[in-house]
Amino acid sequence: MPSPIESFLQPGDTFVHRHIGPDEADVAEMLRVVRAASLDELIDQTVPSSIRLRRPLALPAAKTEHELLEAAHEIAAKNEIWRSFIGMGYSDCVTPPVVLRNVLENPGWYTQYTPYQAEISQGRLEALLNFQTLVTDLTALPVANASLLDEATAAAEAMHMMESFRAADDRRAVLLSDGCHPQTIEVLRTRAIAHGIEIVVADVARAIEADSPGKSKYFGVLLQYPATDGAATDWREVIARAHAQGAMVAMACDLLALALLVPPGEMGADIAVGSAQRFGVPLGYGGPHAAFFACKAEHVRKLPGRVIGVSIDAHGKPALRMALQTREQHIRREKATSNVCTAQALLAIVASMYAVYHGPRGIRRIAERVHGFTAVLAHGARKLGLRVAHDRFFDTVRIEGDRTQIASLLQAARARKINLRRFDDTSVGIALDETCGPADVDALLAILRRGGRPADEGARPADEGGRPSNADDAGCAALALEATPAIAGLERTSAYLTHPVFNTHHSETEMLRYMRSLEARDLSLAHSMIPLGSCTMKLNATAEMMPVTWARFGRMHPFAPIEQAQGYHTIIKQLEAMLGEITGFPAVSLQPNSGAAGELAGLLVIRKHHESRGDAKRDVCLIPASAHGTNPASAAMAGMRVVVVACDEKGYVDLEDLEAKAAAHASELAAIMVTYPSTYGVFEEEIQRICAIVHAHGGQVYLDGANLNAQVGLCRPADVGADVCHVNLHKTFCIPHGGGGPGMGPIGVAQHLAKFLPGHPVIPVGGAETIGPVSAAPFGSASILLISWAYIAMMGPAGLKRASEVAILSANYVAERLHAHFPVFYRGKRGRVAHECILDTRSVKRSAGIEVDDIAKRLMDFGFHAPTMSFPIAGTLMVEPTESEPKGELDRFCDAMIAIRGEIRAIEEGQSSRDDNPLKHAPHTSDAVASDSWAHAYSREQAAFPLPWVRGWKFWPFVGRINNAYGDRNLVCTCPPIEAYAD
Repeated sequence: MPSPIESFLQPGDTFVHRHIGPDEADVAEMLRVVRAASLDELIDQTVPSSIRLRRPLALPAAKTEHELLEAAHEIAAKNEIWRSFIGMGYSDCVTPPVVLRNVLENPGWYTQYTPYQAEISQGRLEALLNFQTLVTDLTALPVANASLLDEATAAAEAMHMMESFRAADDRRAVLLSDGCHPQTIEVLRTRAIAHGIEIVVADVARAIEADSPGKSKYFGVLLQYPATDGAATDWREVIARAHAQGAMVAMACDLLALALLVPPGEMGADIAVGSAQRFGVPLGYGGPHAAFFACKAEHVRKLPGRVIGVSIDAHGKPALRMALQTREQHIRREKATSNVCTAQALLAIVASMYAVYHGPRGIRRIAERVHGFTAVLAHGARKLGLRVAHDRFFDTVRIEGDRTQIASLLQAARARKINLRRFDDTSVGIALDETCGPADVDALLAILRRGGRPADEGARPADEGGRPSNADDAGCAALALEATPAIAGLERTSAYLTHPVFNTHHSETEMLRYMRSLEARDLSLAHSMIPLGSCTMKLNATAEMMPVTWARFGRMHPFAPIEQAQGYHTIIKQLEAMLGEITGFPAVSLQPNSGAAGELAGLLVIRKHHESRGDAKRDVCLIPASAHGTNPASAAMAGMRVVVVACDEKGYVDLEDLEAKAAAHASELAAIMVTYPSTYGVFEEEIQRICAIVHAHGGQVYLDGANLNAQVGLCRPADVGADVCHVNLHKTFCIPHGGGGPGMGPIGVAQHLAKFLPGHPVIPVGGAETIGPVSAAPFGSASILLISWAYIAMMGPAGLKRASEVAILSANYVAERLHAHFPVFYRGKRGRVAHECILDTRSVKRSAGIEVDDIAKRLMDFGFHAPTMSFPIAGTLMVEPTESEPKGELDRFCDAMIAIRGEIRAIEEGQSSRDDNPLKHAPHTSDAVASDSWAHAYSREQAAFPLPWVRGWKFWPFVGRINNAYGDRNLVCTCPPIEAYAD
């Protein structure tokens, strides 16, 4: 027994006790209910002995929250935030403080789940509808989605959409403007290879003119507007010619520039893509940022990602929901033209709030200010004898000179801690942004003087503010009197952001109340547990979130020189090592910025491996029937043919079927994609044999890491025989779901695959034989890597293992409590579930006419989000309680489910009507319950307060049950007129 003095040497208030919900007494009681003598015994009964990790994870000891934040401050200090005028699709901006504090840093917004249960998601749905309206207005195209991952991958999605619409003459090439951002060009090259698409990068006007009419090889064209070097081009004639030759046209746009320039829709473009980053979203060394995708109305059925639409609820009240929900691309599995299953919802919401706060006049004023300073800078450069490459531009100028001039100019910039973009030895780019003021322009003019003077004249001195000391060298104020706008012939005349929502909330008081009113309509982890199976809605701790919005992380440009980003690279190296140890893989790429992006990257790595061995014919991907829809969709996007492997009656992969199909495709087998633990919520006992069968027939094993949170510290993907695994940092490692994004999907690979890891054209990363980039930024959504780094550092090796153990205990506890009411569908060979369980609700449809959807909606009246519905088995509920939820919350959820079963039993026994019962009319709004008329056979109290504790925890759904069919028949995906909301 330690002495009193020795006790002071023990760790202080450790984070693991803050993260894991059940305390020791709760764990003991839960073990009693599941009939296990200890956690060790439960884990022995759950995880196959043959794959157990028999040593602690080799990770640093756990830090307290205070120690973590101190370490984060020290690391942040290694980042040098120079003034970056690099551009290339990334701009510094100002996040309105009222939006920063009340959305980006608010768990009421960032802990929400994807709005599949629309009745309790009305707040974020309205914010996302605002985002879609913002995009459609500025692009002048009628339909937009609720965001994508980044500009480069959005452009790749545009390429695939154009490919899906290509003419019957089987054109196989896409023409990219040589003015596209380099990262966009290279992401398209990465994606094109798997589809056999030829990428042609050229001067588009000349290429289109030289193309043979009627014999064009191009099915699509991608333009950058303005170009990466700033040129603002009138593309109307080029677009008309491309259309005449049978090609579709997509334009990658600067959203702020469209406040002043003729928009893509008015130029005739079919598609517009881009990034909404500069609408109030921090740079964050590359992300997360919300991309946008807009298109003509006739293309909506192939629109990637999610679309928010307007419908009505059961009472005829306007209500929002995910339009075309069952047509999300990845649900089409191998027939999908996109594997996108997530978005950057939280960042799209920030961008939408930025537009709401500023309104059309404010947005135009910001755009005019940015353009005005750029015009002044260009005018000053010309007066200094430098050449400005383009007469028309928005915020970027390309300045040309001789080698000596440019070298001197860059040296002067470095001396002032300013980053410019070097195109080549004779030109540089300077991109201005919202944060620029007269002092910045003066500093840039002082730098240009170093390059603009003849070599024998030297640079004229400037004072500390960059202002010239000679009267002949005019500064910003003087030049502003002479400069003129540089968008002649491209001036936008059409209106935008005319809806009242963008013209009302411009004071902070109004804005605060608007955001709070929306927040109150959404259920998040701030209210109650979200027990979604396969989604892992666990605690997103405050200490993990805090560093993300610190200026030394938030204001770093992704293409700043590496030596300026040493803080980020410290985090990156440590996190790569952490994930490598946790998964067992020697090499990790942090670039994929979603789970689906990780799947695609991993499969492309496997494809490249086979090609490097002269085995390019290997293109068959075996996928169990139980797999997530993204698995076959990702395989299709990687250019592979999907062969489905059956599962047996217990939910395991059918080994006989696997053996037969692996043998039948032995000469063309590329890989198997297998989720572990399985999608049915059990550990495959024969996972090593599965891997061995595939390896024996020449294939590689891709382990879908969606359920890694049941493995951490207990077993490792590499040790069971996997070659590749993607890691959902937004699930296992606590990056919040943010209403449907952001997320990160890094991949770990075996040593023989390391040389193929994703690379980047601007910042050197990846393997020697890289597949190319899979996202716009070299480290994906780098700023949110801080969250997972912090989580692992605070949990430590023992805490991470404990989290997995308690997650498994919690799932078995829920399964045990609910099995008599809703039978548990699958269990492992020793009667245990993994970290989630599937409840069979199908029998009540036959006995009481109750659908699984009715149970989901009734749970809202108890203050809960529904578990995952009808996946992986139709008519079931998949529950994942996570380790973060305390026993009291698990009990409340179980009590709610048991009470619902009692209401169903009343129907079965004839005590309640099959048509008029609390489940069929759920959820019940405050308006409905307080109405003067109440025509139901059950009481208002039963409707609203079905259990006594609900009174103290009541969350009121904002709308009644939504009519999805009405919304699909009347597709409206932008803000409806304000009259639609009138009573």
